[in-house]
Amino acid sequence: MKLTIERATLLASLAHVQSVVERRNTIPILSNVLLEADSGVLKLTATDMDLSIVEATPGDISQSGATTTPAHTLYDIVRKLPDGAQVELGLGTGDGRLALKAGRSEFVLPCLPREDFPTMADDDLPIRFSVAADALRRLIDKTKFAVSTEETRYYLNGIYLHAAESGGIAMLRAVATDGHRLALVDTPLPDGAANMPGVIVPRKAINELRKLIDETGDDIVVSLSETKIRFEFDDAVMSSKLIDGTFPEYQRVIPEGNDKVMEVDAKTFAQAVDRVSTISTEKSRSVKLGLSNGLATLIATSPDNGSATEELAVIYDSDDMEIGFNSRYLLEMTAQIEGDMAQFVLSDAVSPTLVRDSSDEGVIYVLMPMRV
Repeated sequence: MKLTIERATLLASLAHVQSVVERRNTIPILSNVLLEADSGVLKLTATDMDLSIVEATPGDISQSGATTTPAHTLYDIVRKLPDGAQVELGLGTGDGRLALKAGRSEFVLPCLPREDFPTMADDDLPIRFSVAADALRRLIDKTKFAVSTEETRYYLNGIYLHAAESGGIAMLRAVATDGHRLALVDTPLPDGAANMPGVIVPRKAINELRKLIDETGDDIVVSLSETKIRFEFDDAVMSSKLIDGTFPEYQRVIPEGNDKVMEVDAKTFAQAVDRVSTISTEKSRSVKLGLSNGLATLIATSPDNGSATEELAVIYDSDDMEIGFNSRYLLEMTAQIEGDMAQFVLSDAVSPTLVRDSSDEGVIYVLMPMRV
């Protein structure tokens, strides 16, 4: 194997694939990236057995071949090379090591045979549809903050993608919850997705997918079965196993009888929450929201840090009430609101609160209250 490739091109591809590779691996080959050079294309593959990314990039291939070499080491080397450098990669026939040259720098890296590199079985993926990059980006960005990191409830460790109906219109819906808050986002259902099963896409796959979406403006081809999902881009393909579990019946926690409506400038509200929560204890992060006619009062108290109060003008004309929230959850939720106004639909101090974005009707957030 022998080829020459521009540093920037190689770095961009390595950046995508190397983040799949775990820093600590008990199986040495999983620390490696598979390099395959043939017909003017260098193909890079990385996997952790649950997730794999394959990316193709153009290169000047003088001798085709394939090998595997440590992914993070190769990435760090290429990252530290000067801009505009031409990188030469060559596989020694005698020692089976990978030689990397760029300008006056030269590196020799250990290799493992490509035959040992695991490939994720390309199962039959019967459901196939295209979705716009912007639509998929919106589904992810507005829900991933609510994905649970608690390993015990593994079925919450991802985004639940499924076909749903809203106002008689077929939708592709993304839902995430950690038991304390819930995010739900709809986008029109793409052609071919009507019969898709409900699938839970793992958190790691979501994070890698989000990076790849930023590199494209085109439609993304999604193929899936009940156990696996694949996303195809112009030059990259990402495949992931799905979480084998049942996502809870989220509809039951979305309140329907809430009758108290508060509207507030989203940015002003977020800044006030951020200021007041400076006082709240690290553990609880609680803030109390007091509502009266046209006025909201944010209060935080802590036995160690004192207290803080801030008043905000809001649109509210229902009964006076007080309710407590986790300030971090409030901030993460309001950060997703793109319109000027956030709408809080409340019931009482112990019932879930509905939060809506004034500029995006296809988004619903639910937030559980806290005792303060």
